[in-house]
Amino acid sequence: MDTGYGVLARGAQGIEIVATGIIAAATDIPLEARLAQIYDGMIEVLDGFTPDVLVIEDLYTEYKFPRTAILMAHARGVICLAARQRNVAVVTLPPATVKRAIAASGAASKEQIQASVQRMLRLDRPPHPSHVADALALALTGLSRLGGLA
Repeated sequence: MDTGYGVLARGAQGIEIVATGIIAAATDIPLEARLAQIYDGMIEVLDGFTPDVLVIEDLYTEYKFPRTAILMAHARGVICLAARQRNVAVVTLPPATVKRAIAASGAASKEQIQASVQRMLRLDRPPHPSHVADALALALTGLSRLGGLA
């Protein structure tokens, strides 16, 4: 139940990465303890970087994996709570919308997202792990939607 994050800002050369990382939640502890780890990690990110907006992926699931959707919903809940407590606006975007915006295909693979984010942010190599690439893709799409990309 790891959660990637990416903090972007407008810089002299365009959009720049301020920070990226993973909020890790141990898999061998009870759900409520994992959620507390995600919440605490998100509070740390919000307090450390004071973003204006938090862009989060809309809940997506395949009927074959309902448990994954439930776990994602729990994580989204504590992330939204942390944002609300810090007065940070939350924007939700469907995964296919982000994939289309970043890689020109709503069915883009993890590798395609990583390569597109690498190109868009002029990085030496693709962002890794894929959770970080996904977070940066969400942030880029959110910035574009909010008029922050030139």
